[in-house]
Formats: sequence, structure tokens, C-alpha cells
Amino acid sequence: MKTVTIYTDGACSGNPGPGGWGAILEYRGQERELSGAEAMTTNNRMELTAVIRALEALKEPCRVELWSDSKYIIDALNLGWARGWQARGWVKPDKKPALNPDLWQRLLELTERHELICHWVKGHADNSKNNRCDQLAVEAREKIAEQ
Repeated sequence: MKTVTIYTDGACSGNPGPGGWGAILEYRGQERELSGAEAMTTNNRMELTAVIRALEALKEPCRVELWSDSKYIIDALNLGWARGWQARGWVKPDKKPALNPDLWQRLLELTERHELICHWVKGHADNSKNNRCDQLAVEAREKIAEQ
């Protein structure tokens, strides 16, 4: 099984407002950058979309080292929160609805295809790949905001 390293980030202005996402996929020294945007969204939706789009870009099942500055994503996957929300019909333990069930459903489907190892990285710090993903996300957000 191939090992791919993925870095992701999302950005939003207004939350909700125009948002963008960015991802970098690394395999054997080669990089591929992805990005996109939505006119009206939230930061968490953009963070989730970045991970989903990066995983969808993989042509075969892979071992994925995922690096994200989103505690929302890393904790929900590593601590099993997302699977718990799904098992309860997208309801959190406090009986409130889980946010973004459509995106979480898709992400959980992708985690069944790929072996995902999730790592949290401090945002806007010393990680050049995370900083590049932020730049991609902001650029995509700015383009859609101008339209």
C-alpha cells in the first residue's frame, strides 16, 4: 500500500461567508496542490472539504498521513467522535445535532477506503506545508469573494 502525506487547511471570511480550502498531496517527493471555494460556507466546512477532496484525488487505497490544523477534524477522527455522531443519527452526546453531517458522512466513507493516520499541526506557525495550504485556501476564497 502506498503511503501519501496530505496537508490541508480551510479559510472563511465572515463564518459564514465566502470560504476556500487548500490541500497538498505528497508521494515519493512529488507534490500536487488542490484548492477550491464556496460563496457561502463556514470555516469547518472548508476544513472538511479540503480533507475530502484530497482523499478523493487518490486513485487507489492508500496509507495516508494527514496533517491538519483543525482540532475539529483531528479530534473527531482520532477520538471517535464522528463515528459516534453517525451511530446516533448525527446527534452529539448532549442531544444537539452534529454539524456538517453530509461532509462527515463522506469523510467517514473515505476513511473506510484509506488507512488514515491523523496529526494535528499548529496553524500559522512553522509548518511550511500547512502555511502553503492556508495560502491556497485564502487565494481561492478571495477569488470567489470578488465574483
